[in-house]
Amino acid sequence: MNGLSLSRIVAVLQKEFTQLIRDRLTYAMILGVPIIQLLLFGYAINSDPKHLPTAVLVQDQGAFSRSILGAIERSDYFRIEYAARSPAEMDKLIERGAVQFAITIPGDFSRRVVRRDKPQILVEADASDPAATGGAVAALAALPVEGLRHDLKGPLANLAPASTQPFEVIVQRRYNPEGLTAYNIVPGLLGIVLSMTLVMMTALGVTRESERGTMETLLATPLRPLEVMIGKLTPYVLVGVIQATLIITLARLLFGVPMAGGWAALILGLFLFIVGSLSLGFLISTLARNQLQAMQMSFFYMLPSILLSGFLFPFRGMPEWAQWIGTVIPVTHVLRVVRGAMLKGVGIAEVAPSLGVLALFVLVVAGIAVKKYRTTLD
Repeated sequence: MNGLSLSRIVAVLQKEFTQLIRDRLTYAMILGVPIIQLLLFGYAINSDPKHLPTAVLVQDQGAFSRSILGAIERSDYFRIEYAARSPAEMDKLIERGAVQFAITIPGDFSRRVVRRDKPQILVEADASDPAATGGAVAALAALPVEGLRHDLKGPLANLAPASTQPFEVIVQRRYNPEGLTAYNIVPGLLGIVLSMTLVMMTALGVTRESERGTMETLLATPLRPLEVMIGKLTPYVLVGVIQATLIITLARLLFGVPMAGGWAALILGLFLFIVGSLSLGFLISTLARNQLQAMQMSFFYMLPSILLSGFLFPFRGMPEWAQWIGTVIPVTHVLRVVRGAMLKGVGIAEVAPSLGVLALFVLVVAGIAVKKYRTTLD
């Protein structure tokens, strides 16, 4: 009786393997998580983004200006997408995040090159994410040498001796002049922390009630699904508000993250995201049979949210297919709202597309959650 029995051990092993295979969600976690991580880190993650959207304001129509634009377009780091007509239009483009760089060539550029007056080209970079602009800014150092290399020939070659450069590139890092990583990461923590706590907390809490039989009491009452959902999620909305307030306060006190304004956009964006995250947690609880499955489903949501939202890695550094996936993820849009409001002071109009996605997220997820809960009731 006290000796080990190989047959009994084999029987237990068979039972565990059978249970593991029947639990499809756990089986998917075992196979899916390594594959997803391999694909994301291998293909989607890039810390040196290239082909960044760029706007140009060309006030000089000379041959030298065209050569500079050609050199910029040939660069792997810049992709000219907008030809602005005024400085105000340039400001709007970079403020709402449509472009990463705004380049201005002054009206007297060609004339001053010929006069050896060393003109300046202004490059404004959206440095709210320092990692997204570092490589491109470094590449600009070669522009004065390479930009006019084919133009300054013959008599013009004497205009720019080898010891000097024909013009100067002035780089202005906007929203984060010192390139502090904390200015990008700390505001982004709002979306990540709220996702991790609210989605998982709601999913586990409601699933726990189902396991303990408490949910059966609610199923026997005349409560409507929407009433149950509102009643259960409202306390967690307060939890989300407290967490958001705490992170914003500590971001200012400990890390000196600037509060540029945009409070209306910030409050509206965070409220929509909190409600949407809680609705997602409620939806997960209607699908999961136990707390382990609820936690696994929450993890499946969190993994792409952290890697594809632009929280840790530059969003524009990912391939196009990964950016499409990231655009569907709600965390991506709340990060744009939070960073835009805190670092740029943007209003509701500037982040309206992201707010619209968050509102759609709330409507779709809450609607599906209520429908699934009604199915359970029936």
